[in-house]
Amino acid sequence: MRGKGSVERADNLLEPPAASDLVRLRPDEKPRFWVTIDTEEDFDWSAPFARIGYRLDSVPALADCQSYFEAANVAPIYLVDWPIVADDRAVAILGEARAAGRCEVGAQLHPWVTPPHDEEVNERNSYTGNLPPELQRAKMTALRDAIRDGFGEAPTVYRAGRYGLGPDSAAMLADLGFRCDTSVRSGFDYRPGHGPDYRAMPLYPWWTRSADRRLLEVPVTTVFGGLLGKAGRWLYHRTSSNSHAAFARLGLAERIALTPEGIPAAKACHAIDIAVETRLPILNFSFHSPSLQPGNTPYVRTDADLSDFYRWWGVVLDHLAKRGVEPTTTAEILDMAQRNAAERLNALAKLCYAPLSRIIPPGACSSMVRAGRS
Repeated sequence: MRGKGSVERADNLLEPPAASDLVRLRPDEKPRFWVTIDTEEDFDWSAPFARIGYRLDSVPALADCQSYFEAANVAPIYLVDWPIVADDRAVAILGEARAAGRCEVGAQLHPWVTPPHDEEVNERNSYTGNLPPELQRAKMTALRDAIRDGFGEAPTVYRAGRYGLGPDSAAMLADLGFRCDTSVRSGFDYRPGHGPDYRAMPLYPWWTRSADRRLLEVPVTTVFGGLLGKAGRWLYHRTSSNSHAAFARLGLAERIALTPEGIPAAKACHAIDIAVETRLPILNFSFHSPSLQPGNTPYVRTDADLSDFYRWWGVVLDHLAKRGVEPTTTAEILDMAQRNAAERLNALAKLCYAPLSRIIPPGACSSMVRAGRS
């Protein structure tokens, strides 16, 4: 039960959605995969957050990344933040590929480097959802407009930097013209650093509703493997981090994110198998663009690490092909989700107006159908 002024569940990305809002595959559909890249400035992840002092040395490596995925017939989406969209080199590299339909460009908001700069820079405020609503909206608007001006089209996909959504994020994004968010990292808890708790969030996409606007959430994919099956996730979240390595060694429970950053290729392939067997509609892969150049992130320190990074993708893309999982794009994801919603609505209408309607109270059918359309 919520107090006065609280946000309804269908409009709050920090609360589990209703089962009716989840997007599931039809029996004749197969999962697809989406490559989402947090395209951002280079900075010291272990240092305090700062508005200045970052670098953009990894920007030229975006060209190599794009060439790699083009050769693999994958159109990634680059979720660019303020320093990237302000860099002419990045706009030229990604703009040419986007114009040719070989990649997409979305938004990623790092609040500490995005104007207006009205907040104190600290760990708590590094999560956009912790900022005052009017400041959140102002930063979202500034980033959206900068991407529109730089690439010739406003972005429709958003990711909060550090996965830092707030209870009002969905309504703001929908109002600003975004159609898809991919900030939820199911299975992770960022509360120790003043961030959101996504432990209870599903891996399936779902629709949020805000007045007459809808936003599709496509979570970043993380699965739980191990002998304990679904119970492994429950156990993982109720034990200390010191226990997690032991669970993994014993094969009982292990959290596996679909990313080349810190996850061996063999484990990623196992996670793909779990996701396919679970019939997740979208396998959402992610990584940070500074990992495209050695020395910027903990995951790619040397040239050998960078070679391993691309080798990881070779193994994973081969495994996806063997499992019949093809790449997808934002438009295809939205089409699938909208088709899913329309079919569900039609099924509801048939239920209401079939002979079974005799046992449904008068007026209930029309109200149920209206709710499905909202």
